[in-house]
Amino acid sequence: MSIFIGGAWPYANGSLHVGHIAALLPGDILARYYRMKGRDVLYVSGSDCNGTPIGIRAKQEGKEIKEIASRFHQEFADCFRELGFSYDIYTRTDDKEHHAVVQDIFTTLHKNGWLYEKRVQQTYCEKDKQFLPDRFVEGICPVCGANARGDQCDHCSTVLDPTELIVKTCKLCGQEPILKETLHLYFALSKFQKPLQHFLKERESKWRENAIHLTKRYLEEGLHDRPVTRDLGNGVEVPIHGFQDKKIYVWIEAVSGYLSASKKWAKDNNRNWKDFWSSETKAYYVHGKDNIPFHSIIWPAILLGIENQNLPDFIISNEYLTLEKKKISTSGNWAVWIPDLLNRYHPDSIRYYLTINAPEKRDTDFSWREFIYSHNSELLGALGNLSQRTIKFYEKEFGKRVVVTTVSNEITEKVKETFENVGELIEEGSIRFSLETIFDFVRWANKQFDEKKPWSIIKEDREKGKSILIDFIYIITSIRNLIHPFLPFTSQNIGEQLKIGEEPKWHPIELPNEFTIENVAPLFERIDLETIDLERGYLVQYSKGY
Repeated sequence: MSIFIGGAWPYANGSLHVGHIAALLPGDILARYYRMKGRDVLYVSGSDCNGTPIGIRAKQEGKEIKEIASRFHQEFADCFRELGFSYDIYTRTDDKEHHAVVQDIFTTLHKNGWLYEKRVQQTYCEKDKQFLPDRFVEGICPVCGANARGDQCDHCSTVLDPTELIVKTCKLCGQEPILKETLHLYFALSKFQKPLQHFLKERESKWRENAIHLTKRYLEEGLHDRPVTRDLGNGVEVPIHGFQDKKIYVWIEAVSGYLSASKKWAKDNNRNWKDFWSSETKAYYVHGKDNIPFHSIIWPAILLGIENQNLPDFIISNEYLTLEKKKISTSGNWAVWIPDLLNRYHPDSIRYYLTINAPEKRDTDFSWREFIYSHNSELLGALGNLSQRTIKFYEKEFGKRVVVTTVSNEITEKVKETFENVGELIEEGSIRFSLETIFDFVRWANKQFDEKKPWSIIKEDREKGKSILIDFIYIITSIRNLIHPFLPFTSQNIGEQLKIGEEPKWHPIELPNEFTIENVAPLFERIDLETIDLERGYLVQYSKGY
């Protein structure tokens, strides 16, 4: 069975922050894990370069949309690479191949009878003399009363049309827009009500609770047809006669990037894209809470409409990540930006904290105190300490050559059990709990080291002491494999210190085996606790614009 993993496409209108990475990291962990198991994996994503937010940023800076999109696409690609994301392809939605695939999907939906013409009232700004893209309209959500954009309310996750907003204003000039008649194409989403109800019933055991509840809510309220064309300045041109002056609406175009990226990768690698788009493929979709309806309703409906059977199996949808108990605000600069974070901290420290603190079942908070304490206590104090004291002590007493022929039954059983438990958790999308399980094992190993006292045994029985240390070398090589999906840089470091030739696999090392200790060094350095107040101070200064 092949594995398809789709990571959500961030808008190329501003830097990535910790909330973005917390939502996307499970995708990389899944991809690395399945590759270790020898599965055929395709892991795709890219930058959304056609969305309205980029147009807003371009207007603010007085620059071309392409310039803004290219700047942030490159920044995203650099950040993902530095964080160890192992995308098979990271592309962009203004790519000509993406446009061609989206137009093909659109034409197929039209040919199959799922698109129809409709005259509608759309928001129009008389001052700016243009129909307004949905995100250019702001107002009050008619469902919950919170401030909302014209496309969606982030507070209650309702997908909106800008005409539904109460007290509408134009984001460009601040004036109230009028309603003006125009002609658009609509997607007959309502006709997919029963197929999507069946789809949810089939798949819900594999989805996170927030995806189940939100999707059930939409289905219980009844699905409504949605416009698929818009009067936009940038985007994919509509390939239907009479609508060439309009663009394909981003909500249908962006999710189609999963298929366009797959086709581009297949072409570049001389593969068949259908290997990852059949009923034999296990498909994971990884994103934040605000993207749930696009992956649990919209994209499955599109796939049904074009008669593609590879519907999402697992919806890995995080709740929200707050920052020091406050909602992350990009406009208010209340955010921890990834380029800055990477300049100051080990990428695995970032990966560890955003996974162990992931908002899988409820909102969680990014706290500088917890970030630094987790690094010092778990990465340095537990994992780093176990590795350092074992390898260094063995080298001091017995030299660089380590021959592992047998290991105690207690340890082999514990290691085997850990691989099995962690693997099951990863596959079902319980990423946070899987990492917790690994570090429970690390703490157990440290406790065993303290109880077995090899430094004391070695004085009485040198061979017995050596045997104990070899057991712990075996544990460390197992940890090297276990942490690879989560902490790839640290896994590589352990491999280099023991000169392990083979790539990490999802099982313990085979015995007998031989290692050579080289260049032993701490896996992590301690972070001064004064850094907590310094980072909090920077956060407040930046948010106030100092």
